[in-house]
Amino acid sequence: MSKLSPAPRVEGASAPAIASALRTIEAERAGLDAVAEALGDGLGASFCAAVDLIAGATGRVIVTGMGKSGHVGRKIAATLSSTGTPAYFVHPAEASHGDLGAIQAGDVILALSWSGETSELSDLVAYARRFRVGLIGVTANPDSALGREADVCLTLPKTREACPNGLAPTTSTTMQLALGDALAVALLEGRSFSSQDFRVFHPGGKLGAQLKQVRAVMHTGDRLPLVPRGARMSDAIMAISQKGFGCVVVTEADGRIAGIVTDGDLRRHMQPALMTLTVDEVMTPNPTTVAPSLLVAEALEIVETRKIGALIVAEDGVAVGLVHVLDLLRIGAA
Repeated sequence: MSKLSPAPRVEGASAPAIASALRTIEAERAGLDAVAEALGDGLGASFCAAVDLIAGATGRVIVTGMGKSGHVGRKIAATLSSTGTPAYFVHPAEASHGDLGAIQAGDVILALSWSGETSELSDLVAYARRFRVGLIGVTANPDSALGREADVCLTLPKTREACPNGLAPTTSTTMQLALGDALAVALLEGRSFSSQDFRVFHPGGKLGAQLKQVRAVMHTGDRLPLVPRGARMSDAIMAISQKGFGCVVVTEADGRIAGIVTDGDLRRHMQPALMTLTVDEVMTPNPTTVAPSLLVAEALEIVETRKIGALIVAEDGVAVGLVHVLDLLRIGAA
């Protein structure tokens, strides 16, 4: 089991709080270590069976749980849905008052109960057995009512709660959450769920912006700052000023990219005769280029790492677009 670093020295009344926090994290880490160890033993076979059951379902994953297990269940349902496995949370108490109608043939129920004896789950479990709905139980007690009735029982190892009274669900909910994430990721990888698939379910905010492709934000056509090899620097500077990207792309006679002239190149070659030079004498050859299919997040990493202001978008060596760092900022990718 991994160990935390020694507690830092903290003066005053906050020292006990830090010690408490470290004890909590250590207890929860021990729980995760126990889950990892169990996956290499008996839990592993059940985990694979659960993945197969969900992957083969024609309907949704119905996640349910009471109390803290219910809160964890809502998060698991959200993670499953966002990674390509349709899921829906049904509150077990509401299920007994009509919400059982949300469960259809072809669905799979994922029920969370640390004890496995949560009374509110009884009607839902009975419904699953009556109508032959697949049932996966997540519990620490395989001999419980839930463990016995489940088609697949994911038995979590019993470990101590971080709560000093051993009452508040802390370590146990961390273990449930980690197992739910493991299920979602295993299903994601099993169906080769890509970053572009992920973007379909996350179109908004910074994440949605980062998952766009460069082709969606690049400048094309007449907006591209292009000059041919052999052009005078006076023409290059005019193109830089007119297009406003702080650079101009130098092209071969066949349209292929020869180099780039940037504001930085102008400063490095500042001299009275600059206007009489050709772009060949000033340009940086073999500039950084990216494909139109590159993710905006990856483009942002390139401009930040290489400290450049713009990226040339190319296909078969020909410039088809240009993306400026301000374009990435404008769409909220940074």
